[in-house]
Amino acid sequence: MTNEAPRTGAAATGALLVLEDGSIYEGTSYGAVGITLGEAVFSTAMTGYQETLTDPSYARQIVVQTAPHIGNTGINDEDPESRKIWVAGYVVRDAARRPSNWRSARSLDDELAAQGIVGIKGLDTRAITRRLRDKGAMKAGIFSGEAANRPRPELLDEVINQPDMLGARLAEEVTATEAYVIEPADHGWTAEPIATVAAIDLGIKTMTPVRMAERGLRVHVLPATTTYAQIEELNPDGVFLSNGPGDPATASTQIGLLREVLEAKKPFFGICFGNQILGRALGFGTYKLPFGHRGINQPVIDHATGKVEITSQNHGFAVDAPIGEVVTAPQSQFGRVQVSHSSLNDGVVEGLRCLDIPAFSVQYHPEAAAGPHDSVYLFDRFVELIQAQRDGQTATGADTLPPADRRPSADSLAPATGGHDQNA
Repeated sequence: MTNEAPRTGAAATGALLVLEDGSIYEGTSYGAVGITLGEAVFSTAMTGYQETLTDPSYARQIVVQTAPHIGNTGINDEDPESRKIWVAGYVVRDAARRPSNWRSARSLDDELAAQGIVGIKGLDTRAITRRLRDKGAMKAGIFSGEAANRPRPELLDEVINQPDMLGARLAEEVTATEAYVIEPADHGWTAEPIATVAAIDLGIKTMTPVRMAERGLRVHVLPATTTYAQIEELNPDGVFLSNGPGDPATASTQIGLLREVLEAKKPFFGICFGNQILGRALGFGTYKLPFGHRGINQPVIDHATGKVEITSQNHGFAVDAPIGEVVTAPQSQFGRVQVSHSSLNDGVVEGLRCLDIPAFSVQYHPEAAAGPHDSVYLFDRFVELIQAQRDGQTATGADTLPPADRRPSADSLAPATGGHDQNA
């Protein structure tokens, strides 16, 4: 959230990072010069900074990179995850003086400036990360150029008085303004499309519909305000809800839409924000994590198999559901539900599987670019769920697990922690 129009193309000047707890860090301007406000969060990814910057889930957030050297491969025109940079601000330690990569089209500094993104460099980002880890994500502001010379109490007041992320409704701000289609033929699929998917864009990343198209799915990407009647007009074989920013408790439109999808027994797959919306559609609560999970090195356990996957994540909210047991959804018309995955770091819910309807979701990003590809098979599971339903089989979220991977003692694999008791 930018309060003052930034100036681009200016030489580096003094800059300040101000956190709501009163701590102030002095550095040098990076990218555009001006003022920006947002929620300070940290990402532990050591690669893929271009994908981080263009992930719409980072809307209204100031991202602190824990990796010390940023910008060395520059910016290219192939890797953006959306139409623009969405972060509110960017904090790095050692910014590359010049990019060096055969695909680089321009420097990160120039790209930040061109898109009006106010950043700061030369800070001890690991010290800032420790503060955020200990005290939680907090309101912050970057002030550079003339703004950095204002009285510091005045800057702190501006930071504190900005809107809170809790209660923020942002999906409608980042969604596509018009529907578009991703065709399998454009992504290596040589046969006829095997099925059609309606993907609701709540902040969708470019690679997500591509992963589906690679498997023969024609994907209609639709705005966040799409109604169930509009979905029915497309007569899709499955429905998908994407990642996105903001508080899932505010997503009443999408929660209502998903309940209609579930009642119609349309095969459903959700990622990240889509996982939280499935949780709320089923009647579970959601809550804000102290500092969230952001990075490409997050370990997750699949409770049905005992397998551990290293995953890419970017979320500050989580589903409050019991781990280690099959329960009837609070919205009982949707039948039985189980937490399919959880975080090995802190026990946070990382996936849901519906046992009586064809629906499942994960909190992490199986499309991961850049990042680990341990979880990309989930798109295959979505295809199989769609095909089973279309062939007249009684498909449920339980069918997203291959029979060879099923274990009779699956419930015994669940950790004792769960629900809202995490220390994350």
